Amino acid sequence: MVKKDAVVSLSYTLKNDTGQELDKSTPDKPFTYLHGNKQIVPGLENALEGLAVGDKKQVTVAPAEGYGEFSAELKKEVERSNFPKDAKIQAGMQFSTEVNGNHQVFTVTDIAGDKVKVDGNHPLAGQTLHFDVEVVEIRDATAEELQHGHVHGPGGHDHH
Repeated sequence: MVKKDAVVSLSYTLKNDTGQELDKSTPDKPFTYLHGNKQIVPGLENALEGLAVGDKKQVTVAPAEGYGEFSAELKKEVERSNFPKDAKIQAGMQFSTEVNGNHQVFTVTDIAGDKVKVDGNHPLAGQTLHFDVEVVEIRDATAEELQHGHVHGPGGHDHH
């Protein structure tokens, strides 16, 4: 059963409101995560609680329970001088900085002279997410995985 500290492997497809496919797992590589450790968006994690292997579920996740609301405040224009002199700044580049004591990842969207436009919104911010999931495997986490707070070995992801 999917519960806190279980290692869960999912087969999933993620679509947006218009039905466009944003992401999916492949049959040979399910998405594996440590349940109850905030590794996936809260709306999906909560919906998976208590499911068993073979269970399928469609889950709709509102922005507040997903990647957050879109924030215009996170779109900024900053001086090129804020970056290291030798940094090759280009559109699509990501960097992390501290905002109000929290780490915030920004993506460079445009460069015009000595001004760099950046966006700190997650690419899926403000979007309602539609997950189609199937639980393919559940196992207990190892002591090391619990200590580190993420899955090790095949299918283990640190970045979700």
